[in-house]
Amino acid sequence: MDGAKLIWREVVIEDPDGGKIILWPHLPCILMPNQIRSREIWDGLALLLSTNDFLSMKDDDMNERKSPGANVEAAISSGTQFGKLLKELRELEIDGPHIPDPEPMRLVTHAQNARGGLPIYLIEPDISEEKWVDWLSRSADMQVRISSLLSRLTSNKRWKKDSTKAVSKIQHDRFIDTEMGAASATCFSWNAEEERVIGRNLSEERDMRFASRIRGALADLRDSRVDVDGSSQTLLMVPVHQARLPSIEESILAWPEPETIRSME
Repeated sequence: MDGAKLIWREVVIEDPDGGKIILWPHLPCILMPNQIRSREIWDGLALLLSTNDFLSMKDDDMNERKSPGANVEAAISSGTQFGKLLKELRELEIDGPHIPDPEPMRLVTHAQNARGGLPIYLIEPDISEEKWVDWLSRSADMQVRISSLLSRLTSNKRWKKDSTKAVSKIQHDRFIDTEMGAASATCFSWNAEEERVIGRNLSEERDMRFASRIRGALADLRDSRVDVDGSSQTLLMVPVHQARLPSIEESILAWPEPETIRSME
């Protein structure tokens, strides 16, 4: 996926079993311009999160209401790659960074309030699942090995190199200014660093599993939705970090078998 573009508009995938998957690209921790938000009327929401991630997002939302900006300050002071991302984003003239991630949070709020409440699916399996625990264990082992190797190079050097590479990938859009373009490049660098430490094989395995569960979420939504005259297709909204969209799209288009998944209670 090295030649993939960093796009700003949704990708709509028609599932061969029926219904559509809307992959909507956004930048992490940034409120996106209203002009590039999806105008589709969707029937359910799928988040690339686990149950623990979702609960943490809700807690962060409560903390942000009590102490605006405290979440971001804590993350920046952590000294992690995520903290580095937030620190660089804060230097730009954009609406962010924010914690929790404002776009998924906005979509969750909409899902909970629209049409009596729309189904929300959590795509990352929970740690109680043996198969996923195995992936997490192998991922942790790889991170230790790769991190040791990468320590020979400076993180800043890799980060700048990835940001430079990202510039030619950013798709032009009349509603995106240079500051948002710079944010896109920074987010690309952060994602590249995150993916680098687990390696391509584990990344592809994870994305294929996610694709299977996204298809499963659409299947569940399709089967549970009441369409009186059968004239409309079921639409599943899936917000995805811009840099990850190409790999998620590619995995879905490989048409892995839909995995059984149910919406949150």
